[in-house]
Amino acid sequence: MRKTVYGLAFALVFMGLAVYGSAGTLAQVSAGNNHTAAVDSDGSLWAWGSNQAGQLGDGTTAMRHNPTRIGTAINWAAVSSGRYHTVAIRTDGSLWAWGGNQAGQLGDGTAASRTVPVRIGGDSNWASVSAGRYHTVAVRTDGTLWAWGHNEWGQLGNGSGGWGDRSLSPVRIGAAANWASVYAGHRHTLAIRRDGSLWAWGRNDTGQLGDGTTTERRFPVQIGTDADWASVSPGAYHTAGVRRDGTLWAWGRNEQGQLGNGGGGLGDRSLAPVRVGTAANWAFVSVGESHTAAVGTDGSLWAWGGNSAGQLGDGTTNDRNIPVRIGAGTVWASVSAGNLYTVAFGRDFVLWAWGWNEHGQLGDGGGGLGDRSLAPVRVVQ
Repeated sequence: MRKTVYGLAFALVFMGLAVYGSAGTLAQVSAGNNHTAAVDSDGSLWAWGSNQAGQLGDGTTAMRHNPTRIGTAINWAAVSSGRYHTVAIRTDGSLWAWGGNQAGQLGDGTAASRTVPVRIGGDSNWASVSAGRYHTVAVRTDGTLWAWGHNEWGQLGNGSGGWGDRSLSPVRIGAAANWASVYAGHRHTLAIRRDGSLWAWGRNDTGQLGDGTTTERRFPVQIGTDADWASVSPGAYHTAGVRRDGTLWAWGRNEQGQLGNGGGGLGDRSLAPVRVGTAANWAFVSVGESHTAAVGTDGSLWAWGGNSAGQLGDGTTNDRNIPVRIGAGTVWASVSAGNLYTVAFGRDFVLWAWGWNEHGQLGDGGGGLGDRSLAPVRVVQ
């Protein structure tokens, strides 16, 4: 019989709000391409789903359909899942990575894949990290910004780019030392400075940077002049963010309604941020491949955009071009949107998932060709 993961008391920091588990420590969950990783409230690390490049970190390349404990360490603080790699920070400020590494996205100075976590450098001042498609970005406690991996579209922000360009180890981006947070998309990157200003760089063919153009950027460029951004989430071809006043904004591709502004259709896009609805009580937003999900300060969960695999969780496969409420019976704490699937946990610390499950990324024990869930199911171990 499957057992619900009550012991995995998942939590997350967002918008300055910390949600704590039974052990009183901080934890987090991250949906990637076809795999999911999470930190429990006791500091242990868990992963499940696809594992062909060792992205789960359990020493194998075997797919896992339920949460699997990674190592024995109990000092993990945060984790981020990319396409075929995973990165994480421990409570001592050390940085670790594992999985696919063909573009140097692990940052260990090689292009060799790793099936177990390897430490990146000897520094212990890493504050946050984010894994993209084939690149990684991070901020140190001193406010400096670093990037490594694939750089074909300038997504590292170091001024270079082009076919085959990459960095096998962390490189510092610019001279600024006032970065607060950074977020890696598929081929573009967004970051917020401590003054609340928003910056973006990398691929921009659908306006995913939000600077009003479709011009690729190889250095960080400021998006607008506002200095009140709280958080942002880049996906494949669109981006969404929350401002400090609780308003929600989105930009980039909108063919499946993923901007949530009521538009959609072939070629539809926005080259600059557009406000999503009139509500001003948004707490957190997460962008997937072609869909978006967000949590309100009242604990309500909403989703919109592409829904071919049930990744919105509304019980259908219909695309939605405005936010629709998901799981009204649960008070939600946070959400993470992956590639055609979504994971979220309630304030009761029960973790749920829905959408595509071919690789076991939902963690409900299922999986296989065509497997999916159109509504939230509990993650079990």
